[in-house]
Formats: sequence, structure tokens, C-alpha cells
Amino acid sequence: MDREKENRIFALCIGNKDCEDLEIRKIYQVLPDDNAKKEGYIRVIDESGEDYLYPQSYFIVVRLPREAQEALIVAR
Repeated sequence: MDREKENRIFALCIGNKDCEDLEIRKIYQVLPDDNAKKEGYIRVIDESGEDYLYPQSYFIVVRLPREAQEALIVAR
């Protein structure tokens, strides 16, 4: 299995104050960003299809089965 596919991270959006490109109760792919994490942010691929930083408090990281991960990636 491809290492990149094994390490995919996803997060459930639970807040979106003043963020038009996030939908509450939707799952987003997270991209690793250690510098953002240190500052309290998380990098996600939002509704625009691009990756942006958002407050970590807007998300709950979730563990998904491989099949669900693949379905979410294909749906983009």
C-alpha cells in the first residue's frame, strides 16, 4: 500500500464562524503542517478545493476505514 494513502488524515467540521468555504458536519482531508499546528491551526482542503489554514477548534480529527477515505478522495 502506498505510504501516502496510509497516512491520510480527516477531520469533521464542527464550527465555521466567518468561513464560507467550510460546512459544519462535513468531513475534510487534513494536510500535515507542523508549523500551523504549533499556532493552533489545521490545514484542510476546503470547499474551494484548495488547502487553507483554519482554527483547530473548528475540527475534530477522525479515524476512517480505508474504504471511506478512498470514497472521500474520489468525491472531491
